[in-house]
Amino acid sequence: MTQMKTWKLWEADHVNEEESKLLRRKADDVPIPLDEAGKKDLRILIDAFKARDDALGLAAPQIGISKRMVIFKNKHLDEHAPVRSDKDFDVLINPRITQMRGDRETMKEGCLSCPDVSVEVTRHAEIKVRAFDHRGEKINKRYTGFLARVVQHELDHLEGKLIIDHGGSLYVPKEKEKFFKKLFREP
Repeated sequence: MTQMKTWKLWEADHVNEEESKLLRRKADDVPIPLDEAGKKDLRILIDAFKARDDALGLAAPQIGISKRMVIFKNKHLDEHAPVRSDKDFDVLINPRITQMRGDRETMKEGCLSCPDVSVEVTRHAEIKVRAFDHRGEKINKRYTGFLARVVQHELDHLEGKLIIDHGGSLYVPKEKEKFFKKLFREP
């Protein structure tokens, strides 16, 4: 399975205007029950995620589909390996966070759509989500700890929000400091 192109705000030393536009817009709801277009988009998202070994999750906008769908590992979060089976990931369609609890925790996060940087992001340690699963059935799920962070990160993508929008400390590689200073300079 070949890896699908990931949409990025920037690449090398230039900004991807077209890709940035899609990544920055609020994604559209998916019609439920799933129609043929929805099923096709979902299959593309699942296949794109299964082909990766470098991601804990993937949101549809990250592969150019502006729909409210995400997929993420639900176990083996510390392994850099593709998911092994359909039980190793969750799919959320039209997800809504219905509850946030616990202490807020700050950690460094990276993102496929913001290559070469990491940002300190503060998130809730426990969330409850209402969504539809890959079969289009209603689900309510609670996520805690690091998995809650992963889910919140992916759901941010559906709102056009990225790690660089959280205002935390930004870490960039020394050799690319000049590009990022220019990119993130204050107006």
